[in-house]
This record gives sequence, C-alpha cells and structure tokens, in this order.
Amino acid sequence: MMLDVERLDEMCIKKLANEEVLAIRVKGFLPEPLAIQIGDKILAPGFEGYINAPSIGRIGMAFYEAENQPLLIEDYFERATSNIAELRNRCAPYSSPVDTLRCMLDESWPAGAHLENLYGRKMYVGLSRVVKPGVCFLAHHDIFAKDAPESFQARSLEAQFACNVYLNMPTEGGALQMWDDDITPDQFDEMRGDSYGIDPALLGPPTLE
Repeated sequence: MMLDVERLDEMCIKKLANEEVLAIRVKGFLPEPLAIQIGDKILAPGFEGYINAPSIGRIGMAFYEAENQPLLIEDYFERATSNIAELRNRCAPYSSPVDTLRCMLDESWPAGAHLENLYGRKMYVGLSRVVKPGVCFLAHHDIFAKDAPESFQARSLEAQFACNVYLNMPTEGGALQMWDDDITPDQFDEMRGDSYGIDPALLGPPTLE
C-alpha cells in the first residue's frame, strides 16, 4: 500500500492519484544531518499553536483553520506569501524543503506544478508542524472542497494529496497512520464532534503505519 521511490516521477504520482497506493515515500529526501540542521533553524525563532488544535505547534496558517469564517479567511490570504517567505528565510542559507519539493513536482508532472490560487489570491504552502512529546495527532482528512464549499475550482479537483517532509524525528513515536476507509464529510463531523479530528481508537487498526 506504500510505494518506496528514490525520486518522484509521473508514474508514481499517477499511482497515488488512481488510489493504487496509499502513500509514496521518498527515503533520504534530505541528508539526515542537513534535515536536523534545517529543522533547528526553523524552530529557533519560535512557533504558534493551531487555532483549533492549540496543543500542536505550527509556523504558518492552514486554510482549514479559517473554517469558512470571512475574517479568518482574509487573515489567511494576507499572511500567505509572507509566511512562505518566512519559512524560506528561516531555512537560509539552505533551500527550503518545500521549495525543493515544488521544483521536483514541477519537473515530474507533465503539466507542471504551481501555487494554488483561490478567489484570485495565492494560497500558502509549507506549513511547519511541531509535535511535542506526549501529543497525539487525531485522525483527520483534508478536503479542499469542504474548506472552500463555494469554489467550483475546489470542488472540481480529481485528486488531492498531502505531503509531509520529516526533518527531526524522535527515537520513539512519530509514525504516520492512514486508513483506507471512505468516511463522508458528514460522518467525519459527527464522529469528531467539537474536535478537529477523530480518536484513532475509534477507527480500528490503521491500514498503513
């Protein structure tokens, strides 16, 4: 269910889009010493907590945090390009791993890859997460059409991917868990209640870990 590759290419991206695999793993995306050094540089100036998940640190703002609230949506767009620049500056003199990833996707996919635009405005890429010891991510899904329900562009996506670049890993924990189960947005909202996600114990063993 997981495809290990040395580099991204059109074939592996198509496999992911066609749901032939659950995930693609590029081992050694960055040399470990460089990854740790970049991770330390990113963390040095500090970070904030998610609006709807304050126990998890982040640099930048995820669009789903806006939860269709006009003022938060405006705040997201106002900060989008400056947050990209902030991450780039924190990584300097090294390349931001997200910039490297964007170049690789652009080179691999025939139609290229570029920043998403929504409502005529550039979106943010490069959300940096900080998960402290003892904090567990809840199971969640990312559905652009749910976050931007009035956007035909969001609703017309044929596939949506998420990408994690791991920079500084603990000796224990930190595994990615995925479930190959279809849960409708309404079912997800019912199960999560007031939280951003679902207790993994409610979903049974993950398909991939």
